[in-house]
Amino acid sequence: MINEMGTEAEIRDLEERLRQAELAPDPHFFEAALADDVILVGQDGTPAHAKARVVAAHRPGGGPKFTKVETRDLQIVDQGTAAVVTCTSIFEAPSGTFPLKMMRVWLKRDGRWQIIVASVANG
Repeated sequence: MINEMGTEAEIRDLEERLRQAELAPDPHFFEAALADDVILVGQDGTPAHAKARVVAAHRPGGGPKFTKVETRDLQIVDQGTAAVVTCTSIFEAPSGTFPLKMMRVWLKRDGRWQIIVASVANG
């Protein structure tokens, strides 16, 4: 079956699945969606290869970490085999609400989209 969904629709679907995986939490989504060599840039600006840490942080236990995750101002720039996503994500937890500005680069390799770079900053 040929995938007739365009890049923007595919990425919107993946971004929604990512939002749901934050709520579940769902480590399997992050294991599949993050490239093994993903570079994650944290709020302090330091890049890291932190896939294992992200996957571990989304393992179930002790109840959901977030009670609500909302995405605003989602922008997708199609670059062919890559897509750049920017948005603001609002994370709600029992300890408070955290708005964060996000940027992700999705790359399609071997017919599969994965995040190869992501950054987060205070929103």
